[in-house]
Amino acid sequence: MEGVALILSTICFNSTFCQEPPIVPQVNFVEFYKGEVFSSNIQIAMLEKQKKMDKIARDLKGQTLTITTIEDYPLSYIERVNDKLVLRGRAFDFLEILMKKFEFKYELVLPNFNIAGSSNDSTGSIMEMLVQKKVDMAVAFIPYMADLLSHIEFSTPLDEGEWRMIMLRPQESASGAGLLAPFDEIVWYLILVSLIVTGPIIFCIVWLYCRFAKDDEEQKYYTLSQCVWYVYGALMKQGSTLTPTSDSIRVVFATWWMFITILTSFYTANLTAFLTLSRFTLDINEPKDLLNKRHQFIGLRGSAVDYAIRNSNEELDFLMPMVEKSLGIFSNKNNDTDILLNQIMKKDYVFIRDKPAIDHLVYNDWRKRKTMPSERLQCPFALSKLSSLRRKRGFAFPIGSKWRPLFDEVLIHAVESGIVKHRLSYGLPKAEICPQNLGSLERQLRLNDLATTYLTMLVGFVTALVVFVSEIIMRYFYKRKARLVRDEGPRRIQVQPKKSRHKQVYPETKQSPPPNYNDAIKTISSLQPSTSNQKSNVDSYRTFNGRTYAVVKTDGGTQLVPMRAPSAALFNYQYTYSNY
Repeated sequence: MEGVALILSTICFNSTFCQEPPIVPQVNFVEFYKGEVFSSNIQIAMLEKQKKMDKIARDLKGQTLTITTIEDYPLSYIERVNDKLVLRGRAFDFLEILMKKFEFKYELVLPNFNIAGSSNDSTGSIMEMLVQKKVDMAVAFIPYMADLLSHIEFSTPLDEGEWRMIMLRPQESASGAGLLAPFDEIVWYLILVSLIVTGPIIFCIVWLYCRFAKDDEEQKYYTLSQCVWYVYGALMKQGSTLTPTSDSIRVVFATWWMFITILTSFYTANLTAFLTLSRFTLDINEPKDLLNKRHQFIGLRGSAVDYAIRNSNEELDFLMPMVEKSLGIFSNKNNDTDILLNQIMKKDYVFIRDKPAIDHLVYNDWRKRKTMPSERLQCPFALSKLSSLRRKRGFAFPIGSKWRPLFDEVLIHAVESGIVKHRLSYGLPKAEICPQNLGSLERQLRLNDLATTYLTMLVGFVTALVVFVSEIIMRYFYKRKARLVRDEGPRRIQVQPKKSRHKQVYPETKQSPPPNYNDAIKTISSLQPSTSNQKSNVDSYRTFNGRTYAVVKTDGGTQLVPMRAPSAALFNYQYTYSNY
């Protein structure tokens, strides 16, 4: 099939030159400029151009052009046939058409380094060979870089190169997984704010109503804690014991219930979709994501991405700080398979490569893995959908090359007829290989999907423990404060007995109990003689302020003892223990 396609494309190219030059009717374009009339004959100009191209074609016939190329599979690569270097790839297909049409041969000369080159990196490059006119043309899909346009000439653009990123397929989608997947991050923040604010708002409305509607005795006053727990209970579908009677407060309560009902309905539906369908998105889709996430990436030295980063005033120059910190590297090895297996799979690098090379790389890898049981094993790599860089590409010539206008006429027909686009996709299936969304409907819930559930339960228990400890500490300080207030009250006389048979002490007040009443009566009775024969130890009686006191002699001196029984009983408490 490839040979048939090549023959048909050759016939298509040659058909435009086998015919006689078309007869173009003479058209006079009249332009009025300062009263003078200018006339141009298009037919004469086209005939002169055709004669010039025919002369260049005759000069080219039978010559051997020196060409160069770079290893860029599948667009251009080198094979050795009978100890001779032979050019292969899509670029060679168009070179072969040019060779058959203009009957010339080529000699291949490779550059010292496999790079296109730039002003800052021209040693051993294709650019250096073209500037020094060591070769007649460079047959490869070389990107149009602003730095190269001042040193070499390009053919008509063959295509618009598109560089994308290929990476190891993440275990989770960038849109989230588990309980947090249904809503965006900003939505969760707004829900959290509504939970915090709604309780105080309801409390303020209740407070204002109770303040200005004092005649309404049916409406109860709700505290802030009751309003907050109502908001939480409505979210958990637990109901509430609060029963407002005023219309305004009822409307506020109903509004919150409607909000929670709609919110939970959307959440339940989206959660079912996220946990059932295998919808997958990447967290790295463009070069800015590499910079924001500080993710390592790799590219090929001398590629368009390399120069777009290293050269100033290019669209990827913001990645240069990452290259300086070794977060971005450019490999000299032109082996995409080795980079795929070692740098991407083992070290989790992001590989920036042009789309034709990535498509063939992923397709060849899938053919080796297609017998594996699951799609994730068959497609361990994922390709970003956004382009990292776009550049037009074409063949390169030295400045002033006379072959370029001749070749451009043929290449323009190849581009306009769609042959270039067809050849770039040749050998690839029409269906997309290993897309981001694998499309599998059979999906089991993994531990990561329920990780938020376990985390919520853990946070709940930790919060309850913190609240419990806080309550214990608060209770301790409240009791301590109450005890200090009680101790600062009226002072009581506390007598510490020297030695007493009364061992009981009240634990509440740390105070000795009063003596037995019988002992007090005996003490009072002992102050008076029981019979006429007994002598009392009372020396005399004295009256002070209307009260009678007995003067009792003791070993330590005399004491005054009140003679009234109640007063004597109270006084005897100290008098009795002092004599023990």
